[in-house]
Parts: sequence; C-alpha cells; structure tokens
Amino acid sequence: MFKNFTLTVILLSQFFAINAIAKEDSSEKDALTPAIKAQLTEKLATKIGLKVKTIKASPIPSFVELYTEQGLFYASVDGNYLMQGSIYGIGGKEVVNHTEDSMALMRIEGIKQFKDDMIVYPAKDEKHVITVFTDITCGYCRKMHKQMDEFNDKGITVRYLAYPRSGIFDRAGKLSDGFKDLRSIWCHEDPSVAMTKAKLGSSVAERICESPVEAEFNFGRQIGVNSTPAIIFPNGMLAPGYRAPEALLKILESMAAES
Repeated sequence: MFKNFTLTVILLSQFFAINAIAKEDSSEKDALTPAIKAQLTEKLATKIGLKVKTIKASPIPSFVELYTEQGLFYASVDGNYLMQGSIYGIGGKEVVNHTEDSMALMRIEGIKQFKDDMIVYPAKDEKHVITVFTDITCGYCRKMHKQMDEFNDKGITVRYLAYPRSGIFDRAGKLSDGFKDLRSIWCHEDPSVAMTKAKLGSSVAERICESPVEAEFNFGRQIGVNSTPAIIFPNGMLAPGYRAPEALLKILESMAAES
C-alpha cells in the first residue's frame, strides 16, 4: 500500500510540473534554420544511423532536442555531440523535468495517428480516457482487463494499443508468437471480443491482415514504454504497471482538477 501511495504522489508531482517548461531563448530558435536542421539530420543519419523526425530548441543553450525513431535525444547544433537522458531545470522555485515534459507532448501527438486503430472499451458515462499499451501474455494486463466493467462504471474509457512483450521478431528472425497473436486480435472482425477471450485464456486463431501492431509497438518504444501494462494519461504522462480502478480514478480526478 505504501509503495502504491508513493508512486501516486510521484505521478501527481510530475503532473503538477507539466506546464512549468522553461522559456526557450528566441535566438536559439532563430538559429535553427531549415538548412541547419537538414544538415544535422543528414549528419546523424550518416554517422550513427539515427533517423530524426523533428528538431527544436532545447533548454540547454547551443543544444537541440531531437525526436527520433529511437526516442528522445539532445545534440549540439553542429552535430558533434549527442546525449540521451533527462534534463532537469533547477533555476526556478521548482525542479522541472524538461525531458518528461517533452515526452508527454510527444505521446499526446503520437497517439493521434492511432485514433482509428485502437481497441476501445468505452464508458457509458465517460469522464476520463486512458490509453494502455497491452499484451495478452501479461498477468497484470489480464487482471486489469478482468476489471474492465469497474473501470467503465467509474466513467473511465480504456483504449488499447498493442505492445508484444516478445518483440516483433524472435531470435531466428521470424515473426514472434506474441506479435502474431496480437495481429490476429487486431485483424478479427470484432477485436474487442477477441481481446477479451484471449485475456481470459482462450487460444487465438491466426488471422493475417494489414494491422497497426508493429507501428504501435515501435511508437511505444519511442516514448518510453518497456513493459505492460503501460498507461498514458490525458496529459501525456506515462505510468508503468497495473492500477486498481479506484486508485486510477483518484489520479485522473486530481489531474482533471488541476487542468
């Protein structure tokens, strides 16, 4: 109980700091011309194979923030230095995790590309929406799913994204069983029913189609998901692990009260 309480406090403290992002220096923004961004993107791709999606100014002078297919990085404008990790702002009254703030925005924006590809369990009287990376082989994912009616009764809509814990490919380079099972569920004519049956222990009949499973898995890795269940809250904050319906509701209500 103490462990859950402590984690809840940490999650809420992160949320309260979400809007405390330091102002970026305008000269740094002006320095990021399209030509410089193109040069930096090409250099990182050529040197280390890092595929950059977006570049913007970072809280650190002369460094930029990179959103890549491999996650969030920071680089010097000339591309000679690269680092990955959390940047904390300690110059103000509160300590601010700038990296988590940026990741939260990436999660919010990134989720939009899957809005039509999620398996959704809607609440009749919807008050909150969470997005959960899930896998049918995960014990706590199954526990959470068995309580779906409780989540829905509390006004919480649950949206699933796929995250096969075994990865997309096995050691032999073939598609993993975990991936194929989730693909079959997403390819089912009624994915929500197929998901429920699978999480209750039923075998999954193989189905093949153009599914979003691989893209959702890759997106999860980019935004910090490394286990299931992983919950993304409306403000983009990521919470790994299972949450009981009542505990989750308290977190959501606190977030809503502060928004």
